[in-house]
Formats: sequence, C-alpha cells, structure tokens
Amino acid sequence: MEVGGPYTRFAHQWVLAAPATFTYVVVFASSTLLQRTGPPDLIDVLTTVQSTSLVRLSADPLVVLADSALWVSDRGAFLTFYVVVYATVVAWAEQRYGTPRIIVIGVCGHVFGSLLTALVEYHAITNGLAPARLAFSTDVGVSYIMVAGVAAAVVLMRGRWRAAGIITLAVGIGAPLVIADTLWDLGHLLATACGLVAALTCLRMSPPRTPPAFDLRRWGMSPSVTD
Repeated sequence: MEVGGPYTRFAHQWVLAAPATFTYVVVFASSTLLQRTGPPDLIDVLTTVQSTSLVRLSADPLVVLADSALWVSDRGAFLTFYVVVYATVVAWAEQRYGTPRIIVIGVCGHVFGSLLTALVEYHAITNGLAPARLAFSTDVGVSYIMVAGVAAAVVLMRGRWRAAGIITLAVGIGAPLVIADTLWDLGHLLATACGLVAALTCLRMSPPRTPPAFDLRRWGMSPSVTD
C-alpha cells in the first residue's frame, strides 16, 4: 500500500531524481541557520575569511572557492527564493542532464564566474577605476551556481517555456546590472555565461536524459516543460 497522498509521493520522487541539487539546498540552508543564530561578529569573520575576495583568492584559491559556495550572502537573505529556484528549475535541469553533468555546470558557473569577476576587479583596481579596499570585499553565496543551473535548464526548454525562461533570466541578470551596476551583478552575468557554455559543451558530448516518468496528469498538469 502506498504511503502518503499523491503530492507527497510526487515530492518524494522529485527529490530522489535530483540528489545533488537537494543535497546542496540542505547545505546552504544549514549555513543560513548558522548565520541567523550565531554571533554576528563571528559570522562576519567566517564569511570574510571564506570570501572570494582578491586577498583571499591570492592566499588559498581552491579552499576559498569551495568555502564561499557554502554561504548565502547578506546573512541568509532571500533564502526562500534560492530554495524555490533550486528545488524547481535547477532540480529539473539535473533530471535532464544527470547528476555528474549538473555538478560540472554548477562548478563552472561558480569557479569561472568568480575568477573572471576577480580578474575584472583586479584590472579595475590597478587602473584606478575602483578603490583598493575593494580587494577586501566580501563575496560569498550560492547565486553563481544557481544562475548557471538556470541557464542550463533554459537551454533544454521549448516553446513558451523557453521564451519565459530567457525573459526571466535576462531581466533577473540584466536589470540589477543596469540599475545597480556593481561588480557582483557583473559576476552573475559572467557565471550565467560560464554555465551556458558548460551546458552546451555537455550536450555536445551526450544528449539530455529522458526525464523521469512522473505521473502529473492526475493533477491536470503537463507531463514535461518541454511539451
């Protein structure tokens, strides 16, 4: 006998079909809980030490790039937004690309997006276009991996879903860049581009997987966003 209602069974299947995505959600949600319950001064020290700032990258790049992906920026702000996007769009992308490829895409978005942003930051400081204190700025968060995963998902969408995905991604990435014009907004654009290149490269190596057979018709829903 099946346990739970149809929505419970669907949620269970959905999570199992995207293990990397949901494991990562648990990781950064846990760090957010730490941020919100821990001493503020201690959290500031931890995020500064584990930030992908120029100073920290030059000291220990591999460790810093790994550590910075564990934290939600601004002491856990917009956690709900991140969880929703990961649990829907990025999870769907993992189901189509497979766990190994979605990990590669996310890592490319985070690592290369961070390094390219640091390169822009370095040139801005050395050419007098930005203050030297920018080299100590704090830059942590899960957003680079998120936008890379979303870009990968949009590649596989079809019809109105693809149009909606492109518009949403363009507005979400482009609007802050035009309005605020900060280094971190540029970083999101670079991470998106890196994720897109990684996704296209993965698809050249192997076609997307057939999505899991979720029985969505019982709720009157389309069985796939690609229909």
